[in-house]
Amino acid sequence: MARLLSAHKGSVLAIVVLQLMQTTANLLLPTLNAAIIDDGIIAGNTGEILHLGGWMAGIAAVQVLTAIAAGYLGSVVAMDIGGQLREELFTKVRSFSSQEVGVFGAHSLVTRATNDVVQIQNLAVLVFAMLIAAPAIFIGGIALAVHQDAALSWIVVAVIPVLTVIMTVIVRRLIPLYREGQSLLDRISRVLREQIIGANVIRGFVRQDHEIRRFDEANKDLTRNNLHSALLVAGMMPMIMLVVNLSSVCVVWFGGHRIDSGEMRLGALTAFIAYILQILIAIMMAMYVFMTAPRASACAERIREVLDTQPAIADPAAGAAPGKAAPANTSPGNAVEFRNVSFAYPGAEAPVLDGLTFTAAPGTTTAIIGATGSGKTTLLNLLPRFLDATAGEISIGGRNVRALTLDALRNLFALVPQQAYLFSGTVAENLRVGAPAAGDQDLWQALTAAQAADFVRDLPLGLDAHVSQGGTNFSGGERQRLCIARALLKNAPVYLFDDSFSALDYGTDVRLRAAIEPLLRSATVLIVAERVATVADAGLILVLEDGRLVAQGTHSELMASSPSYREIAASQLVLEETP
Repeated sequence: MARLLSAHKGSVLAIVVLQLMQTTANLLLPTLNAAIIDDGIIAGNTGEILHLGGWMAGIAAVQVLTAIAAGYLGSVVAMDIGGQLREELFTKVRSFSSQEVGVFGAHSLVTRATNDVVQIQNLAVLVFAMLIAAPAIFIGGIALAVHQDAALSWIVVAVIPVLTVIMTVIVRRLIPLYREGQSLLDRISRVLREQIIGANVIRGFVRQDHEIRRFDEANKDLTRNNLHSALLVAGMMPMIMLVVNLSSVCVVWFGGHRIDSGEMRLGALTAFIAYILQILIAIMMAMYVFMTAPRASACAERIREVLDTQPAIADPAAGAAPGKAAPANTSPGNAVEFRNVSFAYPGAEAPVLDGLTFTAAPGTTTAIIGATGSGKTTLLNLLPRFLDATAGEISIGGRNVRALTLDALRNLFALVPQQAYLFSGTVAENLRVGAPAAGDQDLWQALTAAQAADFVRDLPLGLDAHVSQGGTNFSGGERQRLCIARALLKNAPVYLFDDSFSALDYGTDVRLRAAIEPLLRSATVLIVAERVATVADAGLILVLEDGRLVAQGTHSELMASSPSYREIAASQLVLEETP
């Protein structure tokens, strides 16, 4: 917070000056009012009434203008601080690997970047509104009340500790409630998100009643927490008002006796009452800050957890060694090399990948095949460093992937992920994700190669047709083809196809691979596939089994030498059809 405030030093200083002016005006008004009563009304001096009344009107105008200006500046600074926090959170989350996202959870990261930031903004607005005003009015009010009549000051001495005890007890009970409330908000966000995303699964398994009960339980827990904290806050105000009213009664009672005995003037009594009220108002202003501070503090801790988390995968440190040079037998260009590479998830008993060594040469297609769970997708994710190998070395064109910045490394790849994902917008905007400067002709060429041109032309708006979030208004096969077209537009040196043809029928699969082959002739292509027919023409096929590379070679070589490959082919009823 201090770092964010330092960027607004000028505005904060202006707020302090404006609040000092506002406080001074507040404290002068009761004294002038007392003078009007004693020297004007009681003395019957109309000129003095008009003179002092003019001063009061001018001071009141200053008070209003400074209050408006301070409130405006405070709100601007608070909103700017919130905007900077959201930007820092977004930038930090973008740098997270799947490991960090999994630790926090997507639902919690969304809550921290929205609700938590709003709570800090609310506290900042209150602080800027009362940064100087509350303590200045409190101290100035006590001093001027004593100046008006020192004998009545015992009321102030008695009231302040009572109010302090009330606020301290309630705030100490609010802090754990607010912390628990933010966790419960995370929980209800997670449940709601799961139920929206998995709506079809819930309906398919007729689990609506179970999910309603699950949401109802989370909702009741959050409601119970909010109700408890709201009751504490609501109970604070009547108790404070009781103390305020009792103190006013005491002032009038004892002040009346002092006026009757001639020890106090009537104007002094009215001023004393006004200063007592100002002192209590200052305490109430501080109370609002104390009520908001526990929740904002809990939110700040949650935000700090995110900002202080160092991504497991990051750019190389400045001045770091550029990585090992490629061995003498390394293939030229953008060859992808794995040298004894292993990977294990944190806390896992066994590695997902174990001792992989192979070379994917430019101008050839390297296919990766194996049973479900054999580590095929994990292997591809190691290349752009979505995951980092726990042992061994991966290089591209002779350079260790860890020696490249993440942006430079990932710019080498065009990726078609296993889960075809499209962004909300238009078809053209989705295709231009990898090539922002691509013209419409380039888009149609990529769509034609990806066997997607026909259905895009049939859309009412063509390239300008709307795409829902995730591409849910397209079928699985249409999403896959659009994702393939998006990758083709990037014209990258290395292409990664992660089971990108699984939603296509056999005929479309054959036509698509034939169409993209000339476009990828000079690139290094790695394909993860389940169907042998998809990889049969690859220059190199890698066979994975339980994370180990058990065989590699061409289709005909593997059919002759690899029992694992033959078993996969036989399970797909292609063994007899293969020459």
